[in-house]
Amino acid sequence: GSGTILDHELTLNCLQYLPVDETLIPTGEFKDVSGTPMDFTYSKTIGKEFRDVPGGYDHCYVVAPSDQDLKFAAILYDPRSGRSMKVLTTQPGIQFYTGNFLDNIKGANSKIFKKHGALCLETQSFPDSVNHPEFPSSILKPGETYQHITVHRFFIK
Repeated sequence: GSGTILDHELTLNCLQYLPVDETLIPTGEFKDVSGTPMDFTYSKTIGKEFRDVPGGYDHCYVVAPSDQDLKFAAILYDPRSGRSMKVLTTQPGIQFYTGNFLDNIKGANSKIFKKHGALCLETQSFPDSVNHPEFPSSILKPGETYQHITVHRFFIK
């Protein structure tokens, strides 16, 4: 495809996000998204408040608690193609990144990747959790098993 992801519509099932410092490392705080440019609790065009987020989105969001093991985390919709993706996960966080560092990077078949020409929705533990006791632990001890599930469902809207 061509263009940017700024016209895509995103919903995140997340009431909080993790603010970051100037090196994009979480500060250890949990901030409510309500009333901020970080609020995607309803379907919103990514570009709507994009200019109000210095550098673009590159933040971990806290997936809302659920009585289900596999929690709804996100839904993304591309109005140009009609393609949609729904994300479910057992992970506590989802990183939303808007291709802020893609700037005329040459990829396979000489394809040029432009700034904000792609996005990532990465389910994960909270970044830097070993340095933040207030975050869920991501330490795996001897004899323990690490297991998480992420499901991506693709469909046409």
